[in-house]
Amino acid sequence: MNKPKKQSTEKVTAIDNDYVRSMQKKEYLKKAQKKRLRNRLAVFAVIVCIVAGSLFNMNSGQKELLAMKEQEKAQSIATLKDLKAEQEQLKMQLIRLDDDEYIAKLARKEYFLSESNEIIFSIPDKKKESEKEMRKE
Repeated sequence: MNKPKKQSTEKVTAIDNDYVRSMQKKEYLKKAQKKRLRNRLAVFAVIVCIVAGSLFNMNSGQKELLAMKEQEKAQSIATLKDLKAEQEQLKMQLIRLDDDEYIAKLARKEYFLSESNEIIFSIPDKKKESEKEMRKE
């Protein structure tokens, strides 16, 4: 079996005329243009990645901030409800303090004041006793 002989390219000489040079120049310009296009696309891709990353980072930061603000809002609403309830209670107490019978009852209860021919018996409160015992320990 005979192998076909390979011809080497070393034996072939290049033609050096204006047409060949102009074709080589066009080919070189096309390669350079493709290289510049590839470089521009790479730079554009890097810029797009940077912008997308910064937008994603900003979005996640805004989500965290929004969650914190929502939590703070919920706490503020709960505090507001408590304060409104306390305000209503204080308004009711203020209305009751205008009543002479309530003031007399309160004075008898807190300061052990009595009306004529009235005897006051002091019954110790279980909560107050347990607090006193805990303070002693």
